[in-house]
Amino acid sequence: MEQIHATTIVAVKKGGKTAMAGDGQATLGQSIVFKNNSVKVRRLFDSKVIVGFAGVVADAFALCNRFEDMLNKYNGNLMRSAVELASLWRLDKALRQLEAQMIVADSEQMLLISGTGEVLEPESGICAIGSGGEYAHAAALALSENTKLSAKEIADKAIRIAAQICVFTNDHITLEEV
Repeated sequence: MEQIHATTIVAVKKGGKTAMAGDGQATLGQSIVFKNNSVKVRRLFDSKVIVGFAGVVADAFALCNRFEDMLNKYNGNLMRSAVELASLWRLDKALRQLEAQMIVADSEQMLLISGTGEVLEPESGICAIGSGGEYAHAAALALSENTKLSAKEIADKAIRIAAQICVFTNDHITLEEV
């Protein structure tokens, strides 16, 4: 059976708030929309952290659970939890096979975590991953620089713009803010 994947996640930090939006489409292979209402943005650690994930669904869930364990272990320290997850992900033989990316954020930081060991903090306050990530990133950047919209409004509009362009992105949106 083919893997279920494809999604778009965008995160925007502006005005002291961070918002993250994700679409709901899960695709089987390159041609079948398997599900329209998947939830790929979640709150963790007493709702103080938001996480969005893209990639192979089972892999993304496994990594999200590991990240939550790290948050609990390091008392909500986002950077330490992200670095420890990235290190474990890169060094553990089983985890190394996982195909996913994550954006994690709390009220102060936003980070991209990948399986190749990267833990990156976006300079622009905007980060996007997944099939429609480039579209959502470009839309969020333009909206952030040229409007007075809030982080939440920008994330919502950016994902809707990506949904109009990317066949692996839909407009069934999950939106969270910290």
